[in-house]
Amino acid sequence: MTTDIPTDVFEEHRPVLMGVAYRMLGRVADAEDVVQEAWLRWSGADHRAVREPRAYLVRVTTRLAIDRLRQIKARGETYVGPWLPEPYVTDFGHTVEDTAERAVLADSVSLAVLVVLESLSPLERAVFVLREAFGYPYADIAAMLDRGEPAVRQLAGRARKHVDEGRPRYEVDPAQRRDLTERFLAAAAEGDLEGLMELLAPDVRLVGDSGGKAKAPLRILETADNVGRFLIAVAGKGIPEISFRFLELNGGPAVLVLSGDKPDSVFQVDVSAGRIRSVYIVRNPDKLRSLASA
Repeated sequence: MTTDIPTDVFEEHRPVLMGVAYRMLGRVADAEDVVQEAWLRWSGADHRAVREPRAYLVRVTTRLAIDRLRQIKARGETYVGPWLPEPYVTDFGHTVEDTAERAVLADSVSLAVLVVLESLSPLERAVFVLREAFGYPYADIAAMLDRGEPAVRQLAGRARKHVDEGRPRYEVDPAQRRDLTERFLAAAAEGDLEGLMELLAPDVRLVGDSGGKAKAPLRILETADNVGRFLIAVAGKGIPEISFRFLELNGGPAVLVLSGDKPDSVFQVDVSAGRIRSVYIVRNPDKLRSLASA
């Protein structure tokens, strides 16, 4: 039986490459395209000259992602309503055993962080992802990006400051998030406004992403009263052949709502002090296609 060593090497590193590309782009299809392009570059490379395949592949993937991000920004596309990243299955399973490392990876792919990353320059985003999510030394990042180490440190500092200022602080206890998610779903499905209000923080925010292609708020809703009444109203209208599936998406528990066997929406919550502080709803059908077989 013969083996294709270059293919085996690439497949070994594919999860890391997909992780880098998705954090850079926030779009599953774009990330998959970038990883496929990285494969084409790798398949045509002189493998004997590559001493560290992982570093080579991460460098190629990062540069391709920067180019793709610049193209997206240059198009200047307008998005209808609030924008959220495309939901991404992140079941780390047994691949990440260290609790601290798992927490870092989960945080770096969370919806709240990815929304903030959208406002960074492509280079700032690349440095942040490589440094904060994957722990690369500044010298290695500088080599990957063809920049001096002082410049990379400056980019990292700006990116970290921006992210720290822009993202809210939430608790990352998966068990608590799962419990509150289940109670939230039950209260909304039963039309229990009082029960729902007990779960929502007074200053809760609801961010709905429809892209103008499905029904969802075209602005961010704020306060428990507004969010609670909206959710009860939506639940009262019903979804044909509705069913629910719990998944780990973007580093935390989430609910995939199905109409028949077709993805209708994704719900995810962020939690602080035992209350729900943010509710994210993705209904843009373009962003749910990758979950059809999840």
